[in-house]
Amino acid sequence: MPPIVRFAPSPTGRIHIGNARTALINFLFVTRDRGRFILRFDDTDVARSRKDYAEAIEADLEWLGIVPDAVVHQSQRFGLYDAAAAKLRAAGRLYPAYETADELERRRKRQQARGLPPIYDRAALHLTAEDRAALEAEGRRPHWRFRLDPAVMRWDDLVRGESHIDAASLSDPVLIREDGTYLYTLPSVVDDLDLSISHIIRGEDHVTNTAVQIQLFEALAGSGAAPVFGHHNLLTTASGEGLSKRSGALSIGTLREEGIEALAVAACAVLTGTSDAVHPIQSLEALAAQFNFSHVSRNQAKFDPAELKTLSARTLHQMPFEAAQARLAAFGIAGPKAEAFWHATRANLETFHDVAGWWGVVAGEIAPLIEEADFIAAARRALPAEPWDQATWGQWTNLLKTETGRKGRALFHPLRLALTGREQGPELAGLLPLIGRAKAEARLSGRAA
Repeated sequence: MPPIVRFAPSPTGRIHIGNARTALINFLFVTRDRGRFILRFDDTDVARSRKDYAEAIEADLEWLGIVPDAVVHQSQRFGLYDAAAAKLRAAGRLYPAYETADELERRRKRQQARGLPPIYDRAALHLTAEDRAALEAEGRRPHWRFRLDPAVMRWDDLVRGESHIDAASLSDPVLIREDGTYLYTLPSVVDDLDLSISHIIRGEDHVTNTAVQIQLFEALAGSGAAPVFGHHNLLTTASGEGLSKRSGALSIGTLREEGIEALAVAACAVLTGTSDAVHPIQSLEALAAQFNFSHVSRNQAKFDPAELKTLSARTLHQMPFEAAQARLAAFGIAGPKAEAFWHATRANLETFHDVAGWWGVVAGEIAPLIEEADFIAAARRALPAEPWDQATWGQWTNLLKTETGRKGRALFHPLRLALTGREQGPELAGLLPLIGRAKAEARLSGRAA
């Protein structure tokens, strides 16, 4: 059966490159194996979840090249969670507990002082109906805990290999708060079952949740109901700091606004922290063919934003015209000169927006910078007749070299200033035919053209 995966952000902020790592790894996995990718918004926290964040996340994923096969909102699925909770209560796996946060904290400190593991002691299981009634008469409302079986839970992790956690070392997790709202764990498992998720691929910060979730899968759907798990290393800053979507640091939206290429973000997000070198890619399909879970390191995946900018520029430098054509047209760069322009300028682009400036140089009007007027006048007189091609620059400058004895910077730099108005830029062998003889002659005469 083709795999089915999910990416499950909470719409409480913009996703960042670390979140994109998880989304992309899931998407690449099903792209390669012709599976399905489900975007599931974990928006049960109604107070903090926002529609505009959900819309921004969808837009960010689309920019990265990820189009979900389905979009699901947990806020529209409470009936499923209520039914699952009722099933767990009936089976004796979900029980009410009444301790306050302060009481639990004091209890943990006493356990630690005695050298005991600070896990919940299940005192609530010993309450009688009368005890519970008395606590509720005091105004207390229960939170609901999932009773774990004291078993060693084992799974074959896609990244980490054979893995296990002894559930006896864990506290019975709270699934439902005092106010009746659900924490992450129960809705997540219920949705994974309902949506037939076959593989849960997520960050390694969720490893400790896995034993609890396997038991929940089995309690709700029987033995062997749990999907395959894979826990990849987390993307951090170069100094090892974690990323937060609420801070906006390195958000996908910010990177897009800065002109970073989507494919550079994908390559950096996926390949950083693997045994594969981070390199430019030209499609997600190519990245999918390369990605291998066995190449993912167990160490932190550190990256430098400056390296991302360099990778973005390198992505442009290798981009074929066919991939750039529609984007060039959006800048008004089309027609017979467009392909030659792209090949002439792409190696000098830092961001795609730079094409506008270079198109202005070849097709617009600039004010030339004339240095050494006598040399420039001689250059104008020596301009070859059209038609011009890539060989014209070499023919012209060789003639000038012979006539004037100039070479190197003394020969080329004054010509660049006059023809482009810039100190540096693309090879003039490629630009000169695009500029054309009429503009070149006018600029060498000191006229704006």
